[in-house]
Amino acid sequence: MRFIHTADWQLGKPFGRFDAETRAALTEARFDVIDTLGRAAVEHGAGHILVAGDVFDTEGPDERTVVQAVTRMERHACRWWLLPGNHDFARNGGIWDRVQRRAAANVTVLTAPAAHEIADGVWLLPAPLLHRHTLDDPTEVFARMETPGARLRIGLAHGSIRGFGTQGETKNMIAPDRARLSNLDYLALGDWHGTLQVDARTWYCGTPETDRFQPGRDEPGQALLVDFMSDTATVKPIPTGRFRWLSRDWPVADAIGFTALVDDLLASCEPAATLLRLTLSGVVPLTDRVAMLARIEDDLTHRLRHLDVRDADVVARPTEEDLTALSSEGMIGRAGALLRARIADDGPDAPRARRALERLFVEALRERGEAA
Repeated sequence: MRFIHTADWQLGKPFGRFDAETRAALTEARFDVIDTLGRAAVEHGAGHILVAGDVFDTEGPDERTVVQAVTRMERHACRWWLLPGNHDFARNGGIWDRVQRRAAANVTVLTAPAAHEIADGVWLLPAPLLHRHTLDDPTEVFARMETPGARLRIGLAHGSIRGFGTQGETKNMIAPDRARLSNLDYLALGDWHGTLQVDARTWYCGTPETDRFQPGRDEPGQALLVDFMSDTATVKPIPTGRFRWLSRDWPVADAIGFTALVDDLLASCEPAATLLRLTLSGVVPLTDRVAMLARIEDDLTHRLRHLDVRDADVVARPTEEDLTALSSEGMIGRAGALLRARIADDGPDAPRARRALERLFVEALRERGEAA
């Protein structure tokens, strides 16, 4: 028995904070991952794809989202098993009724907690969410499911395992030893957006197309190929994601070091498929600060799919050469002298004076460039 375990597609996710071009690319990538999964199933000889919840981002997506989903699934030679999650929970007259009206024979919606024999002696036990949040363990229903003649029992659920470090009351909480309690050979889970092995028989597959910045987790989206060549499952990640969402925290001292970091980053990724959240910190000369901003605004922003720069912790202080440049005759020189005096006093206005001096230096450079 061989199948693909996936979850958290969240089709129709709006990506509202991005520009229109980026939103369109991210939206289309989520549809394209269905085809990637379908082709992977054929390539690896997997007859079934189990989707452990949150197929859709909401329980009321637009019609295009529904049509794109079902038509892409139906053209691949495998069976798709779709479980309602907390984003697209099952309710009468909701999203899953619409999916069932359009779905082909190879797409099964698991809106009821009833076991399905998907191959000879192989039983799929689904735990669909009927509400967005529940304080009960949704997988307790496995105890009431009959699986006569079972040689494999595969659970499919969406929720949180205890021990993730969440604060407060956890919703849709699943017992960490559910596979043992319910005599499961494999428990396919969704909800956690990174790949995580809970125990030998319990896995979160993660999302197949990453959709958020998560510091320390750079890997693109993936699914899991689960293979029962014996009594124990062999689990292998399959890369599926197009876009990488990177978070970087760079302490910088000068423009040379910053340039080296940028060049290393660009060499290690596909810029057009990379979204970067960049946090900068450090104390740099004003000239270097200007050079760094120029590299960001004139080059890096245009290379990457998306760039979010946070530079509030970069403090620019003028060198002696910078101060000399500001000591020219005229209004700029007089303003510079006043601001330097405020900074030297180190009073409550010093931080504001330092920012104003930086701005004045930028304007002085701009004026010099225009004069040239």
